[in-house]
Amino acid sequence: MAGGLVKYRHLSRSSSHRQALLRNMVSSLVKHESIHTTWHKAKEAQRLAEKLITLAKRDNEETRRKAQAILYTPHLLMPKLFGQLKTRYADRPGGYTRVLRTEPKKDDQAQSAILELVDGPYDMRFALTAAAVARDRTLGRESSELTQRNRNKVVRYRKDGEHDFELMVKRTQKLRLDEAGTQMADMEPIISQRLPEADEKLKRAKPIHDYWKPSKGSGSAGRRKSPRMLTEEIGDPQNQTRQPPPSQ
Repeated sequence: MAGGLVKYRHLSRSSSHRQALLRNMVSSLVKHESIHTTWHKAKEAQRLAEKLITLAKRDNEETRRKAQAILYTPHLLMPKLFGQLKTRYADRPGGYTRVLRTEPKKDDQAQSAILELVDGPYDMRFALTAAAVARDRTLGRESSELTQRNRNKVVRYRKDGEHDFELMVKRTQKLRLDEAGTQMADMEPIISQRLPEADEKLKRAKPIHDYWKPSKGSGSAGRRKSPRMLTEEIGDPQNQTRQPPPSQ
């Protein structure tokens, strides 16, 4: 019945096409440990991926046959599933995957998301939490309650979690996120209030993403432009008169 409750998303596909799609996505997830797809597909593939890892943890003849029926390339992925992944999640009671929402690539695109295996080399929450802790330490302030809670989550069941987390924090501190955040915060009023005649000068300025990288070389060529330097080059918006819109 239209508008009624269903036990799963049909994804606008037939039953066989839907099963083939989910099997393909789960096979890619086991191989790459992180895939980017639409949010609805990710939520459906997450259910099958959780079931697959549960079968690997049980590890008997029956579960191996069921896992082999799910994977498209079992001869390549079964050793990893019943070896590396089984060992990684041996002490974890559940929640082997995570779905993170991302912005669509286009305005008319469906909701996007990243489906990833937790505690793996591509664990995005692990990296983002380490970046937040690195920024707080560099700025000399205490981490927020949310950051502390996320840290406990990402290291709780991870083998050598505290050691790996500290290594990630030290690596992230080399990106100088404290300077990047301060400069970007100071640039916001400049960017939001700029006038059309200042656009060309702003385009010739250093790109925003370069503020996340340490400067190379010495002298004026190797220095990053500060907000004051950008303001002097572009011009203070408060001291400029707005031009009337052209008549059509």
